[in-house]
Amino acid sequence: MSSTDNKDDTDNVLADICANCGESKENTNSLKACTACKMVKYCGRECQIAHRPQHKKACKKRAAELHDELLFKRPPPEYGDCPICFIRMPSIHTGRIYMTCCGKMICSGCVYAPLYDDKGNEVDNEKCPFCRTPDARSDEDIGRMNKRVDIGDIEAICIMGLYYANGMNGLSQDYGKALGLWHRAGEHGHAASYNNIGTFYCKGDGVTVDKKKAKHYWELAAMRGCTGARYNVGVDEANLGNNDRALKHWMIAVESGHGNSLTAIQELYADKHATKEDYANALRAYQAYLVEIKSDARDAAAAANDSPYYE
Repeated sequence: MSSTDNKDDTDNVLADICANCGESKENTNSLKACTACKMVKYCGRECQIAHRPQHKKACKKRAAELHDELLFKRPPPEYGDCPICFIRMPSIHTGRIYMTCCGKMICSGCVYAPLYDDKGNEVDNEKCPFCRTPDARSDEDIGRMNKRVDIGDIEAICIMGLYYANGMNGLSQDYGKALGLWHRAGEHGHAASYNNIGTFYCKGDGVTVDKKKAKHYWELAAMRGCTGARYNVGVDEANLGNNDRALKHWMIAVESGHGNSLTAIQELYADKHATKEDYANALRAYQAYLVEIKSDARDAAAAANDSPYYE
């Protein structure tokens, strides 16, 4: 007689017994937890299959709860601080530049800031501001980029994927190669690469359109700090009528400087799907972000290049 005949799954949570047959093990490592919910353990595959009808509902509920705990956890900044000025990096791509010489991501303010010699005279600044290598910008040197890819630099791998996706820098457009590179970078923690994969599945670039896969990869990217991916997940939730979940996603994105998410929250408020306090909190969070990334050098570079650093 099964030990679970008169018990529900909660009786076996964290217990060192098989949830199906009730057998205990002196070596608790021989009991394997359900990989989805982590709530119950089994002594083998046969017991897990036998217990599945009873466990399925509770398992699905707990697995969803665990997923949301990870999904809505505040992620670390996607790019951290600039290695030169030590000010938080802008989230928008025009606010930062990847250097193929040393593999550093540097804020545009430091890249375009004037350089002076020991006598105070302005000198040529066409060098990497970090390692001082001449002509080191990623969009000008495919050879250096290939070297960065060869040593496993995930930022370079992602950028090379973009080159193939768009047929840039002398490379023929190849969606397959782009996806392969993004999977490689994503598996090593690169958030934007998973966001790009999600967008490919959403649009059908080189793959069959698959909205579920798009959301899956966007969620992976969001959990790693990609604000654009989190905005996309929020849009998906709003389209399904899940406005509370959309609001939570967009609020997290706003805290990291995503302007489109602020606009989305404003629209939720206008449509009475968010409160005045929700919108006010979003405005305060966005303003706090702007203060955190404020830099006179970045403002000057933005004005010189006619490229806003804030969405």
